[in-house]
Amino acid sequence: MAFLIVLAALCFLMYVAYRGHSVILFAPVAALGAVLLTDPSLVAPMFTGLFMDKMVGFLKLYFPVFLLGAIFGKLIETSGFSKSIVAATIRLVGRERAMLAIVAVCALLTYGGVSLFVVVFAVYPFAAELFRQSDIPKRLIPGTIALGAFTFTMDALPGTPQIQNIIPTAFFGTDTWAAPILGTIGGVFILIVGLAYLNWRRRAALKAGEGYGTQLLNEPAPFAGGKLAHPLVAIAPLVVVGVANKLFSTWLPQAYGKQHSFDPAVIGDAAPVVQDVSKIAAIWAVEGALLLGIAAVLAFAWKPVTQSFAEGSKAAIGGALLAAMNTASEYGFGAVIAALPGFLVVANALGAIPNPLVNEAVTVTALAGITGSASGGMSIALAAMSETFIANAQAASIPMEVLHRVASMASGGMDTLPHNGAVITLLAVTGLSHRQAYKDVFAITLIKTAAVFVVIATFYATGLV
Repeated sequence: MAFLIVLAALCFLMYVAYRGHSVILFAPVAALGAVLLTDPSLVAPMFTGLFMDKMVGFLKLYFPVFLLGAIFGKLIETSGFSKSIVAATIRLVGRERAMLAIVAVCALLTYGGVSLFVVVFAVYPFAAELFRQSDIPKRLIPGTIALGAFTFTMDALPGTPQIQNIIPTAFFGTDTWAAPILGTIGGVFILIVGLAYLNWRRRAALKAGEGYGTQLLNEPAPFAGGKLAHPLVAIAPLVVVGVANKLFSTWLPQAYGKQHSFDPAVIGDAAPVVQDVSKIAAIWAVEGALLLGIAAVLAFAWKPVTQSFAEGSKAAIGGALLAAMNTASEYGFGAVIAALPGFLVVANALGAIPNPLVNEAVTVTALAGITGSASGGMSIALAAMSETFIANAQAASIPMEVLHRVASMASGGMDTLPHNGAVITLLAVTGLSHRQAYKDVFAITLIKTAAVFVVIATFYATGLV
């Protein structure tokens, strides 16, 4: 019964998300409904002590990233830089390769360390412009961005600085370059199959006479300035964000140490505020990089940006609030579900799978799907079962590097179900509904999940690491 309650809560939230209802409203309804059916006395304590605590904690850490990312993306749009980049891209690769161009830009940004959420805000303006000029249906933008930002550069390619590739290092004693050959094979598989799928969908739309679309929401405003900036100038702010993020990620921990404290009041005996820099340095790095990126846009395109800054910034802030609240509600939902007895039933059942790598892959991707979070599901799985994974792997002479890569890639598999915060953010930013665009995001999810088992099969067949 406990398992059925967890399953019902998950299915309910996926259903309402797919139907276009607000996750901000229904995530707590689904979570607390499950608590009510499990132990009615815990509804109020779980809501305040767990759901709200996790939701507010997420906003405390990440809302500035959402806000700065939204403003940066809006400035890229209103400055005309998005149109300049699109024009250069069309000249370089041709209209028929528009999807490849967007995937490449997303991949470069995420592999450079830019947050997945920031990539959505930054890339959407010129993805919309490129798809419009190439007359590709707008509903294919989310799947294209998902392929470039949520898959192979997130957790497959060795060395990626995304959190999904960092979490396993603490459990397996590895580094972010673990299993480079297997990771590269998995990444290439995802890229080739994903692009083949998206191009097939594009050809089907073209055959049906479907173009970009009309009466669409959240359309980037057309550039009202004069001559377009040189493409190298237009792309410079994106380069600034990627390079600055890398530099800040290295410099900030060295400057502040593992911990930093300060006294919050001049008068009185207030306790010092102590911060664990190791846990927030990456967030500070992204925020600092985005501020520099915004400054770069202002420096290169002061006049067109300032002319529309008031209205543009209001729209950006509204989008950031919606995206952050959606994701934070999902985070709270995952925390509540993970605290229920039914979740333990799921975890124990997954542990019965005999093959060590398949066991790890299925466990991590299943828990990521249930919680709606790649990093959250993987953290829960490894915290509870990493010792078992390690013991089984050692008994089968499987290197820890392979465990790392399988866990990392599996976390980005079924996490992108309809209730996933990144998916909801992506759809909200692009102005599309689950019904319009989720089908292609889910197809990319299936390809990503299959890649994990391709990597496992490659390891057993060749022994490559």
